[in-house]
Amino acid sequence: MKKKFSYVDLFAGCGGLSLGLYNAGWEGLFAVEKSEDAFQTLKHNLIDKKKHFTWPTWLEIGSHNIDTILASREPGLRELKGNVDLVAGGPPCQGFSTAGRREENDERNKLAHAYLEFVEIIKPKVLLFENVRAFGVGFKKETNVRGKPHSEMVLEKLKELGYEDAQARVIDFSGFGVPQIRQRLIIIATLKGNSGEFFKLLEERKGAFLEEKGIKANVTLAEAISDIEKKNGVIDSPDSKNFKAGVYNGRVLTGYQKLMRLDYHSDIPDSHRFVNHDERITGKFRDIIDNHLSNKEIQEKYNTKKTNISLLRADRPCLTLTTLPDDYVHYLEPRVLTVREYARIQSFPDWYEFKGPYTTGTKKRRHMVPRYSQAANAIPPLFGELCGIVLKELVSE
Repeated sequence: MKKKFSYVDLFAGCGGLSLGLYNAGWEGLFAVEKSEDAFQTLKHNLIDKKKHFTWPTWLEIGSHNIDTILASREPGLRELKGNVDLVAGGPPCQGFSTAGRREENDERNKLAHAYLEFVEIIKPKVLLFENVRAFGVGFKKETNVRGKPHSEMVLEKLKELGYEDAQARVIDFSGFGVPQIRQRLIIIATLKGNSGEFFKLLEERKGAFLEEKGIKANVTLAEAISDIEKKNGVIDSPDSKNFKAGVYNGRVLTGYQKLMRLDYHSDIPDSHRFVNHDERITGKFRDIIDNHLSNKEIQEKYNTKKTNISLLRADRPCLTLTTLPDDYVHYLEPRVLTVREYARIQSFPDWYEFKGPYTTGTKKRRHMVPRYSQAANAIPPLFGELCGIVLKELVSE
């Protein structure tokens, strides 16, 4: 009888990492996610559809704050001590990210400590911790000298907890079949002392993994989304009044598209709703595309305060996705990307459906997680699947 490898997903978001681990043959115990919107997406796909999580009786199936679970459900957690193979997840990264304001006192930065407290209670055999690259860079002090990086603090605490071999490394997901330049800090730690094998095995297993999937290491943006361009035609959006949605073209063009469309049998891609741009915005975007304007040229020509609007390139992996769709202009069409295009770029298969609002107003962004944010913040399932394959080897050794 095959051993079932168990895990808990912390800060699970809409389920990107959980989907990857599901595809790698892991068994989910439960997932912790504060946002009702993001959890709704995870629940719809991985609980209702796939029955992936066994879920303990002492925890209601729903969105939960990790601090509440640590405070009020600790007896249930202690029952799991020594019986969980993996704790995985990435605490919210907005306070560390250079794409945002990068604030040292951001309350969300403290959630890394909640992750460590959770690990201390249940003592998994191995853990995977993911965050932005800047998590490994200290904040500047008034003296202009950088403080100790949070990654070092996490590594030190893990070693105190018995994970003496904890290691951190920055990985660019674009080298693993994800069509996006996305550099993330990965921390691996094991009780067996073999975490150093993880990064080595990740490289060794990559070739066969990608070959089995029918894709290559560096997938370009056009290879990822050219089959769902707006020129294929539009229909009335099935979930949004007064909006148009896109359809598939008549054939799959690339190996990556074939992989993404596997097991999805609708003519309409989920969450492929186009933004209603007015003529002024459409004209601006057409000018940017036709004249190949750089970020700096866009700022100068249009005298815009927005500093990070970029024209995407069809022949390269996408730039790192942010939660704001108007940060990017489609490489061919005068518009921003759709949620489904975000999902494709993050390697979510087309059968994975997103729930909740598409966007939210500025004041609601602290409390709501719309579809764009869910997709942008996720750990790419394709990378998560390869991690799951390698982690099973570490646990089995």
